[in-house]
Amino acid sequence: MINFEMIHNYVVEQMAQDHSGHDVAHIERVVNLARHLLKRQPEAHQEIVLVAAATHDILDDKLVADVVAKRAELLTTYQQSGLTAKQIAAVLDIIDHMSYSKNLKTHYQLTLDGQIVQDADRLDALGAIGIGRTFYYGAHTGAPMYDPKVAPRTELNKADYRQQSPVINHFYEKLFKLGDLMNTEEAKTIAVQRIRFMQEFVQTFKNEWEFDD
Repeated sequence: MINFEMIHNYVVEQMAQDHSGHDVAHIERVVNLARHLLKRQPEAHQEIVLVAAATHDILDDKLVADVVAKRAELLTTYQQSGLTAKQIAAVLDIIDHMSYSKNLKTHYQLTLDGQIVQDADRLDALGAIGIGRTFYYGAHTGAPMYDPKVAPRTELNKADYRQQSPVINHFYEKLFKLGDLMNTEEAKTIAVQRIRFMQEFVQTFKNEWEFDD
């Protein structure tokens, strides 16, 4: 039996000081979204989905200085928490291939378990929470909120994607595209609502920015 409390405590320890929008609250929302999606996909492996959802940011190279060392530490945590070698391999396969940046040029075919985790993570980038996280991360990196002279980029690889650009551009460069990239039908439905809200926000933001009496 997997010790989910041990995994949760490890994640809290790792992410407690995050100020980029990838904090413990984000992890908990992703886990909750994954639980919701699991109800529509009873054939998925719940334990693998929940462990991957809880630990999906631990090896993110924009958050971790030494990914190799952190991977070894995470592997030990999985083993101590009761995951089998097969379960660990499945979880790591999800974490290694689910991110948006890793799929910019190569589209990885995830298992159903991975698709659920990917959808849950992407849903937390949308809607009101997504707007808050986008500006929070922009402040974290020192990005300007908006610059009408800087057009959103269209063709991005991972290196380009990590280059700073105005916060509003991120909605066009990534967030508005996520609806078409969802895997599960339930995630697609939720994404439509959340993206519509963001589109209205961005248009209102621009109207206020360019306000001319």
